[in-house]
Amino acid sequence: MALKREKELILWFDEIGIGDVPLVGGKNASLGEMYQRLTSKGVNIPGGFAITAYAYRYLIAEAKIEQAIKDALEGLNTHDMENLQKRGEKVRSIIRNTDFPPDLTQAILDGYRKMEEIYTKGVDVAVRSSATAEDLPDASFAGQQETFLNIRGEDPLIDACKRCFASLFTNRAISYRHDKGFGQFDVYLSIAIQKMIRSDQASAGVIFSIDTETGFKDAVFITGSWGLGENVVQGAVNPDEYYVFKPTLRQGKRPIVGKRIGSKEIKMIYTDDPNEPVENISTTPQERDSFILTDDEILTLAQWTCIIEDHYSQEAGFFKPMDLEWAKDGDKGELFIVQARPETVHSQQKEKTIETYVLKETAPVILTGQAVGSKIGQGTAHIIEDSAHIGEFKAGEVLVTTMTDPDWEPIMKIASGIVTNKGGRTCHAAIISRELGIPCIVGTEHATEKLSTGKPITISCAQGETGYIYEGLLAFDIDRLDLENIPKTKTKIMMNVGIPERAFMDCQIPNEGVGLAREEFIINSHIGIHPLALIHYDELKERDDPEIKQIVKRIDEMTAGYPGDKKEFFISKLSQGIGRIAAGFFPNDVIVRLSDFKTNEYANLIGGHLYEPVESNPMIGWRGASRYYDEKFKEAFGLECKALLKARDEMGLTNIKVMVPFCRTPEEGEKVVDTMAEFGLVQGENDLELYVMCEIPSNVISADRFADIFDGFSIGSNDLTQLTLGLDRDSDLVSHIFDERNDAVKALVKQVIDVAKRRGRKIGICGQAPSDFPEFATFLVECGIDSISLIPDTVVKTRLAIAKKEEEMGIKVDEG
Repeated sequence: MALKREKELILWFDEIGIGDVPLVGGKNASLGEMYQRLTSKGVNIPGGFAITAYAYRYLIAEAKIEQAIKDALEGLNTHDMENLQKRGEKVRSIIRNTDFPPDLTQAILDGYRKMEEIYTKGVDVAVRSSATAEDLPDASFAGQQETFLNIRGEDPLIDACKRCFASLFTNRAISYRHDKGFGQFDVYLSIAIQKMIRSDQASAGVIFSIDTETGFKDAVFITGSWGLGENVVQGAVNPDEYYVFKPTLRQGKRPIVGKRIGSKEIKMIYTDDPNEPVENISTTPQERDSFILTDDEILTLAQWTCIIEDHYSQEAGFFKPMDLEWAKDGDKGELFIVQARPETVHSQQKEKTIETYVLKETAPVILTGQAVGSKIGQGTAHIIEDSAHIGEFKAGEVLVTTMTDPDWEPIMKIASGIVTNKGGRTCHAAIISRELGIPCIVGTEHATEKLSTGKPITISCAQGETGYIYEGLLAFDIDRLDLENIPKTKTKIMMNVGIPERAFMDCQIPNEGVGLAREEFIINSHIGIHPLALIHYDELKERDDPEIKQIVKRIDEMTAGYPGDKKEFFISKLSQGIGRIAAGFFPNDVIVRLSDFKTNEYANLIGGHLYEPVESNPMIGWRGASRYYDEKFKEAFGLECKALLKARDEMGLTNIKVMVPFCRTPEEGEKVVDTMAEFGLVQGENDLELYVMCEIPSNVISADRFADIFDGFSIGSNDLTQLTLGLDRDSDLVSHIFDERNDAVKALVKQVIDVAKRRGRKIGICGQAPSDFPEFATFLVECGIDSISLIPDTVVKTRLAIAKKEEEMGIKVDEG
């Protein structure tokens, strides 16, 4: 007679589902759920079986070791590292040295032999822990126990299972259970015996179905490296990173809005040694400089992530973001999802506030890395390289290490910040610091060399994706923005955004879109090379000139991952930067201003001096619209157009509108519109709207003519002020005269708003004036402007002033 299901020693993945956490733990229940329910939807899940939690309890009872474990834990103090280490090792030793009951051994080997029949003799399996309390909403038990990879043969399998059961009592697991209020016998361990994916011959990594840093719900965040995925999870490598935008992915588009190559210095591979079945080896220079995934593979993983997130959300009855692990089989080239668990940080945050950390002073930067979270922390640095010294760590210090060990969680929770040499934003250090709410900078490469124990430092994750480590203890403020009770206004409140890495955070401030998305930051920071140097790369390579050779060398270094046509590097990087901003604010309008570098600014890009003239007054020289149709630059402008076309058509981000800066005459406007059409950006096609900056007095005087050509205007108050008052805004000598509130400037602003209203054209402002002067913002409301675009810091303050002004004027807000 068959045993009841609750007393089975093993259960196959096709026999279990998400409701079976008490039987097989969170990881196995999830594997079974996906294997049963999602393989039919195209998601590849490796097969296998679970050794049940009952089997663990049966082992403890049959071997009569429960009392011995309790005795070993008597007097436990999780805040005393030596005490914790001593007791943890004693418990693990008891379990490792206990023989399994014969029927448990037989059940495991029967399961393994069945897998050999399905796959091959001596099949390679992963032996993974699956705790029964794993991944509860407020208790992220993932990573508390051990995983054993490339296990082959019956004896090694039984040994790995013993070590896996023993890992229920790792130091970190004992400490974590204690801190979360679980008794040491409230949690049981099940084990997954899962077919290995040969990612040792390809790549593997981690996926989150939301942005890990901001909680932005509409992005899939993928990380990965060469070899087995354990290095990514542990933080032993700086992995590649990819972002995909979910809403247009679901429409069949290809919205990869971020790709970053990691250094990936090592990879974990198989060995033939049963005692050490995996090892790390150095990657080749070619592997380090290559993306681990093709665009098609990135999109496949993102689609599977959406399928998995949708399924778990539907089952739960509420939005449930997910944390996945993926692997690519090097033999067959196929992708697999090997784990899925709920995301446990942002899914628990329900605050209606946004917290912004702002440095009030600066100091020399010691080094940089990848920022985790958006906070600032400080304290004395304490370098720790191995577990033997963790007992020396004191509360309030900044933990500095090559990579964190999961056993270090007891000291991580008392640190004021964490800095690592290695790791990406999905590694152990990043996940735990996020959960603890402390700032962390990963992947600095040289922290343990450049920092010194006892030295006061400040670590800032508040300046975008790059984390900065400063000398000394710097003063900083914490601004808390209450999102409740922010009034609506008839005047659209938009934002000026230029940094793609800020988009997923800035978009959470109440807004109606982006009134000015500048290309300059993307070109400067993400590309850094003059577009004509990329277009003429092959010619530059042929030149036998030491200076040119140095330029070519730098281009090669910066375009790693783009070995073919170098123009594709510019198009991809610019489209991803624009795409990330447009994704953050989707479906609201995002008005992208075409490049507006002056000649001296273009000359500062790599190779720029080869193509740029020297002008005596670049501010009113060859800039903006006048470059786009000029044969000397037209080819470079074509790359911008192709990037915008890629973001709109390929990524599906049709909320992007295009704005032409510094357009001196209507005739010039017509030339630009025609040139854009030559490169595929056709006004009106796929709802493309073209705007013109109103920043030259001629734009106001000829506003009717410009309205014949463009769909709308955006007032640039900085240039309009300097050109109306006839001064150089960069000159200290006349800076006291510069004032956007001057009557002449205001008269021109009112005049162009009146024309736009009469002609049925959209009119907004993206200059600095309304951000700096609330009274200028209320003047614009009186004129009837459609939208005001502000820097993020002033959005709420200005919205309140505008709401008050609209109320005084009796303007009704359309609640729809």
